Amino acid sequence: MAETSNTQVEADAIAVDLADDGDSILESDNASSTASLTSSVLAFRKINGRTYQNFRTSVEYWAPNDEVQNEGLDINHQMMLMMNDNKLYRSPIGPNPQRVLDVGTGTGIWVVDFADEHPSAEVIGTDVSPIQPTWVPPNVKFELDDAKATPWPYPDNHFDLVHMRLLTGSISDWVAVYKEILRVLKPGGWFEHTEYDCDFASDDNSHPPGAALRQWGALFTEAGEKVGQRFDVAKDQRLLKWMKEAGFTAIKEHPFKLPLGSWPKDPKMKEIGNFNLVMTDRSLEGFALYLFTQVLGWSVEETHVYIAKGRKELRDRSIHGYYAGITVCGQKPNEE
Repeated sequence: MAETSNTQVEADAIAVDLADDGDSILESDNASSTASLTSSVLAFRKINGRTYQNFRTSVEYWAPNDEVQNEGLDINHQMMLMMNDNKLYRSPIGPNPQRVLDVGTGTGIWVVDFADEHPSAEVIGTDVSPIQPTWVPPNVKFELDDAKATPWPYPDNHFDLVHMRLLTGSISDWVAVYKEILRVLKPGGWFEHTEYDCDFASDDNSHPPGAALRQWGALFTEAGEKVGQRFDVAKDQRLLKWMKEAGFTAIKEHPFKLPLGSWPKDPKMKEIGNFNLVMTDRSLEGFALYLFTQVLGWSVEETHVYIAKGRKELRDRSIHGYYAGITVCGQKPNEE
């Protein structure tokens, strides 16, 4: 049986029991055994009508794990496939990777696609929420684990690729996590990390000065400072700097822009913009609700008014908005 910190979840075996409205994620109990962990972790917390993970008291992940939010994650996956010309990764790992780890796997869709593409590879996805499918390829395994709880339960020099996407606001010490990734990678193995900037931008300044979405990045940064997390990780080459500090080499940056809506003239970017608009519109409440009400002290009513303004701006074709993203790939040095 797996250790408590790395329990493989059989989500279809246990019914989800929702706690009362108003409970805080931070009030969940630490489990003392595998059985109690499995039982408690599937009793998702319910806050303001949305459900959240219930893994440990040390886990403070801010986004919901319910169906609405998970649909947004799957739409995001398809959007990133379009952005990357239908490629799941950018790292030059070769045609036959043997062991691959996806950290913060979410719905597990990247893991399943990678496993289908590489049937000889063992592909593991970890997350603090047991929301992954149970019918998966035979070379897929999902495990319950907190990325910032180091050391990880994997041996040294084990993986060919470690993949991470959209963990902003969930890691307090990024360099420590990067160093753990370096440890579990094989010499010559690759680490790939993708994050989005939480600032909504427009190159032509078409966001009016009082626009709700112009405040978005500052509000998330403020909330992150209050809980000891960072929401500005995609800025100022931070991922690149942290990779260098951790000891990675051959580091490459791949910046990109994700338009919001169909305003781009380029057909590919127009399609990406439509996907992004649907994903952002569907996810906006989940992005804001916990942080604004539980951390920044807003009322639920104030938060919903703000979200409504933001959704209206998303549909305004005169606003040529986007948010910036960055993918950074780094290699573990060969032993020689």
